[in-house]
Amino acid sequence: MTQIRPSAADMLYERIETLIAEGFFKDGERLDEVRLAGDFGVSRTPLREALRLLSASGLVELIPNRGAFVRQPDFTRLVEMFEVMAEVEAWCARLAAGRITKAQILMLRQKASACEAALQLQDYGRYYAENAAFHNMIYDASGNGFLAEEARNLQRRLKPFRKAQLSFGDRLSQSMSEHREILLALEAADVARAESVMREHIRVQGDIYEEYRLSINATAGSRADA
Repeated sequence: MTQIRPSAADMLYERIETLIAEGFFKDGERLDEVRLAGDFGVSRTPLREALRLLSASGLVELIPNRGAFVRQPDFTRLVEMFEVMAEVEAWCARLAAGRITKAQILMLRQKASACEAALQLQDYGRYYAENAAFHNMIYDASGNGFLAEEARNLQRRLKPFRKAQLSFGDRLSQSMSEHREILLALEAADVARAESVMREHIRVQGDIYEEYRLSINATAGSRADA
């Protein structure tokens, strides 16, 4: 099967999205197109498309005749988003526990093994990609197309923040441990357990991301005072 390569705009979108989530660009900061194009070694055409995509996701505001400005959600807003995501994914897991097929369980085990391999390599980018696929399989196993669609929409909105928190402390191995619990609950068709474990798996990510951002801000402050 032919693998579709991401466009230059898509790759720029991912890179800038990550930089915003990691706190490299501050809330309200103007994104200088000329400087960014030079930094990334690209023309302004794919860069403008990337900024348009970021605007659609809510991370950037495009103001006519002024340019693109970072719109970093505050901690309260992020906590609210993670709370909603936790309930949506918990409901996916609850339904999946009662509906998942043997074939889907097998695929989920394979994806969990891929996450394990990424953990052993301490490859955060690869782990996130395999992790996202693991969650997408559970969305599909819920048997509810509308719910799966809403889960994917929220997953896209929270992607940079979920990805960033994986690099904080021992979160990567913690996340993998939670995946094992989720898989065990689904294999056992334990509806209540699948729901509760998934809810906590997502909810805690908001707390960890907040700790991650506070640690970055503290480090930046120490450097400024030095």
